[in-house]
Amino acid sequence: MKRSLFGRIWPNATAVVLFVGFVFPVYWMFATAFKPTGDIITDNPVWFPRHFTFSHFDRAVHADHFWTLVANSVTVTLCSVLLSLVIALFAAFALARMRFKGRRGFIVTFMLAQMAPWEVMIIAIYMIVRDGDMLNSLVPLTVFYAMMVLPLTVLTLRGYIAAVPKELEESAMVDGCTRLQAFRKVIFPLLAPGLMATSLFGFITAWNEFPLVLILNKDIEKQTLPLWLSQFQTAFGDDWGATMAASSLFALPILILFIFLQRKAVSGLTDGAVKG
Repeated sequence: MKRSLFGRIWPNATAVVLFVGFVFPVYWMFATAFKPTGDIITDNPVWFPRHFTFSHFDRAVHADHFWTLVANSVTVTLCSVLLSLVIALFAAFALARMRFKGRRGFIVTFMLAQMAPWEVMIIAIYMIVRDGDMLNSLVPLTVFYAMMVLPLTVLTLRGYIAAVPKELEESAMVDGCTRLQAFRKVIFPLLAPGLMATSLFGFITAWNEFPLVLILNKDIEKQTLPLWLSQFQTAFGDDWGATMAASSLFALPILILFIFLQRKAVSGLTDGAVKG
């Protein structure tokens, strides 16, 4: 009985420790954003704001270039997610429904591309963008962000398409639909969980990406929020309250999306991974 009790307690205790370890930095960021400056710069940590203040948020949103960089981040993120989904839908359909020479090797290549760290290509990426005279532009960021999430998106959607019986698609074509219409009316509605999962993954990747914009975009007007946050200072030095406020605003869209889509996103990734 003691062994059985221990077997039930230690996984839960481990989960609690991991949960606290992951959540505490997020809590500290939000808590610091609401603390008065005196409670931030102190030798004795203030674990909970004794007096809530919104002055840090006011300084953050009125800082130079903040809203310009918000617009840049939103534009690059949404465009990269949309671009990756459009390309992935066609590629996933071809891999799931068509039989051609080198198909298995193509799938393995996608898997290897997903496992390989893209940072090893940073020098090649910089040279391509420089030679194409596209430095300090949002277009290369959009394209390369889409490339980062494309392998996982293709593999996930391929699993969903492969799980749809071919007979449903063939029946629609017998009834007069073209292959494209059959895909749109029969297969596409069944891809919602996979689309949500891959869209969330792509959004988080593009929204948080830091090294690529650091290398490619030196013009402040063409940067995104992660780089701006790392360099946010005032005339008096580091403003930790405003930095935490800006970081909280930056993290808020991800938290909201994850809270509302977490179940469908997790099921989307797992179902797409085992089907087909």
